Amino acid sequence: MGTLGRAVYTVGFWIRETGQAIDRLGSRLQGNYFFKEQLSRHRTLMNVFDKAPEVDKEAFVAPSASIIGQVQVGRGSSIWYGCVLRGRVKCGIDEFVSVRCVVYVCVSSFADFGVGGDEGDANSISIGSGTNIQDNSLVHVAKSNLDGKVLPTIIGDNVTVGHSAVLHGCTVEDEAFVGMAATLLDGVYVEKHAMVAAGALVRQNTRIPCGEVWGGNPAKFLRKLTEDEMAFISQSAINYANLAQVHAAENAKELDSVEFEKVLRKKFGCRDEDYDTMFEVVRQTSPEATLPDNVGPPPKAA
Repeated sequence: MGTLGRAVYTVGFWIRETGQAIDRLGSRLQGNYFFKEQLSRHRTLMNVFDKAPEVDKEAFVAPSASIIGQVQVGRGSSIWYGCVLRGRVKCGIDEFVSVRCVVYVCVSSFADFGVGGDEGDANSISIGSGTNIQDNSLVHVAKSNLDGKVLPTIIGDNVTVGHSAVLHGCTVEDEAFVGMAATLLDGVYVEKHAMVAAGALVRQNTRIPCGEVWGGNPAKFLRKLTEDEMAFISQSAINYANLAQVHAAENAKELDSVEFEKVLRKKFGCRDEDYDTMFEVVRQTSPEATLPDNVGPPPKAA
């Protein structure tokens, strides 16, 4: 930084300090009635030690989702609002990892000290292409369980995972379907074109064969999937991939653009035709929002 750069930086520092001082003075004058803004420490992508998430540039990750540690997300996949994907890492005694107000205590095993073999990528989460992990779902891995196995979580291509599902140290093959609020415990294996019903609890080391529907607590075989239901699984993944593009574009907008669109829609009753078409929305304009034929919104900039 040259002399001019240092001078500009110093002036900017003084201006910011002056503004903060004025803000503090105003807060004191307001007493208990002033608004105190809190800094949010949420990070959508977060490293743990040397393990960092790997997210394809064409994947969608909602702003309120958390992807932590050794996690891979493939092309065209979508991680929706409120989801937590947390890969495990090796850690020593008395090391703590705190994520979103949940404190996780990592207790070392002999393998952490190089005894009993290397865990390799056993603590990772892998998500293929075109898969959707819907709102408030949790994906984690298993480091220790009754069988003493170290299990990653592997989710294939074009998989649909419903809202509030829990996947823990399991494998889900391509084009499988996990219903809302379903729980898959350690060692569960869901084959291609299989379906786990909403609210099901799949016990450890259960294998769900191709083309079957399992449900209940504990989950049991219910029936075979129809061809239409198998086609629905594939179509569901496509629908969510398209919807993710809409949300990605909206989240990428700057605040000024968002506020400007609010004003236009309020003033002219405009709606996004592509958005309405996707959701099959039919809108009726109220009489007070109807404009004369010679009045319209301003032309779009080239």
